[in-house]
Amino acid sequence: MRKYIIATIVCCAAGSLSAQQHYTLKSCLETGLEKNYSIRMVRNQEQISKNNATLGNAGYLPTLDLSAKYSGNIDDTESTARATGEKTETTGVFDQTMNAGLNLNWTLFDGFKIQTTYARLKELEKQGETLTRIAIEDFIAELTAEYYNYIQQQIRLKNFRYAMSLSKERLRIVEERYIVGNFSRLDLQQARVDYNADRAQHMKQQEAVESSRIRLNELMANQDMSQAITINDSIIDLNTLMSFEELWESTLQNNASLLKTEQGKTLAALDMKAVKSRNYPYLKLNAGYGYTMNKYEISSTSRRENLGMNFGVTMGFNLFDGNRKREIKNARIAIENAQLQQEDMQQALRADLSNLWQAYQNNISMLKLERENLIAAVENHEIASDRYMLGNLSGIEMREAQKSLLDAEERILAAEYNTKMCEISLLQLSGKITKYLE
Repeated sequence: MRKYIIATIVCCAAGSLSAQQHYTLKSCLETGLEKNYSIRMVRNQEQISKNNATLGNAGYLPTLDLSAKYSGNIDDTESTARATGEKTETTGVFDQTMNAGLNLNWTLFDGFKIQTTYARLKELEKQGETLTRIAIEDFIAELTAEYYNYIQQQIRLKNFRYAMSLSKERLRIVEERYIVGNFSRLDLQQARVDYNADRAQHMKQQEAVESSRIRLNELMANQDMSQAITINDSIIDLNTLMSFEELWESTLQNNASLLKTEQGKTLAALDMKAVKSRNYPYLKLNAGYGYTMNKYEISSTSRRENLGMNFGVTMGFNLFDGNRKREIKNARIAIENAQLQQEDMQQALRADLSNLWQAYQNNISMLKLERENLIAAVENHEIASDRYMLGNLSGIEMREAQKSLLDAEERILAAEYNTKMCEISLLQLSGKITKYLE
């Protein structure tokens, strides 16, 4: 029986270990890009644009139809002989016609509209790829931010746990000294209140950690939202060596939204070309091969059958349609708007990059300052602890020293996280966000 109990315990432990996933940022991103529902839908939309970019959809290829038809007529007829004036009446004359055949229609030339349509479909295919890239870059930025938020919340939980341990130790000391009469009941109650406050803060922080973990599971499309996640990183690593000029140059060359506006200009120009294609003549070919049978009830010929080929060429020129001039004007306006949109996007990107760069530099400076403050806060706490142990410091003053230490740690953590968020946004704007997949 004991063997079975041990085996059960071992199996449960193994199951718990297997259920707990170990992740790096790269593995989180790879899992999310593979499984996330939004990304999969965007990729499906991209595939639709690829499927549409074909010669047949552009009109390059002919159409071939197979058709069959049967028709009949039932008539009452009256015939008058020219020479004698004799009349002949026939009722219920039933004539029948049956035919079947292949029909080919092919537009050989329509003023370069076919070529323009194909070029437009290929440009829409590129735009589909760009939209997918934008969605992927947004997703990488969102998941990376949440990954480092999870690290931030875990570090904060560790800080609160440390604060709670300090309060617990202080409560133990006060209880012992209260028993021997060195501390009053007010000191004991204050120590207990502070300890309970730290416990409550620790419990609340556990909730924040769980919320971040659930969000990571959601972004990675894990079916079990309660699945435990263990990440290999325990600190927020920062890149403090970025260059504004390099980021701006990369933004002009690689920013996906800016690339999308360039594609919008190309599409507007193609729309203009499509309208102007109506200024040219068109040439169409048609051909067919079929079988026709006619059955006549009262004719001198009772039945006639035809099997053969027909063909023809149509050439035309649209002289006036009432809309061409208006459409050309609108197409010119669309081209101008596309250019303005690109310039506006470039200006907005410059403003966003400048704001983020300023915040990035400020957070780096704040981080250096707060690290210096932390050294002073640690030393201050150590001195306060020694004085408290000797009875030369009140509980309120000890609590204040403890709070100063926790606040210094919190400010460092906030500065690190804010710097990382600026870094992520800067890389996203400059089109370098995929470096987190390396």
